[in-house]
Amino acid sequence: MDDARTPPGSWPEIDWLAADAAVELSAAGGWYSAVKPALDFLVAVPMAVLLAPVIAGGWLLVRLSSPGPGIYIQTRSGQGGRPFPIYKLRSMAFNCEARTGAQWACLKNDMRVTAVGKFIRATHLDELPQLANVLRGEMSLVGPRPERPEVIAAKGLAEVVPGYTHRLSVKPGVTGLAQIQLPADTGLSSVRHKVAYDLYYITHQSLWLDLRIVAATAFKAAGMGPAWLRRLFRLPSREQVAAGFVARVAFPPARSSSVRLHPVG
Repeated sequence: MDDARTPPGSWPEIDWLAADAAVELSAAGGWYSAVKPALDFLVAVPMAVLLAPVIAGGWLLVRLSSPGPGIYIQTRSGQGGRPFPIYKLRSMAFNCEARTGAQWACLKNDMRVTAVGKFIRATHLDELPQLANVLRGEMSLVGPRPERPEVIAAKGLAEVVPGYTHRLSVKPGVTGLAQIQLPADTGLSSVRHKVAYDLYYITHQSLWLDLRIVAATAFKAAGMGPAWLRRLFRLPSREQVAAGFVARVAFPPARSSSVRLHPVG
């Protein structure tokens, strides 16, 4: 819960959970999990056809506005940690990380982002080429956001973010619950927050939830904020997500004396 002594942007239930906390997960099963890959493909085909002119227009804008390719290909970790090439409209200067290596996003004044890149990021047009990944079976329309293997390794995410590996138990998504409720990752705390939302989605995924997330994504692209999206589409509250996450935290009996969330303050 929020507290008067809690710094803005923090989430005590998640932030102060020990890095080595074990998290148990029982993914949602049933008919939807079985048919979701086929539904993804059937929906992605007409979407790819209808949005092909938009993708082509975005590609042309990128090519005319800055040196480098219009489509950016980057390796990401998919289901089970398997690497795959993700396709995006390039929103940053080409080879901008050649000297610095992989970096997290900078929410304000990111000098790597081009002028056109700011627009296609704000409207999420840069994500549209990932429909090709859905058609190839590497991604789902809705799921956790895929991360770069080098970031996972360099930051030790699997070791310091409780429950991180569970988000790799399903296919990553073009959009997802975490993506429409939280900003881009900027550090370990933001990764922890997204994992909490990802695990909520994995354990509650259903056709009804996916339909709401897809609809909310369109409204987010039009500029609607997370709070309004949550109210309009009846998405889970932060308290519900935190409660569901903390309920899945488990430790070996020998360490039960140290099992607790760090107190606020």
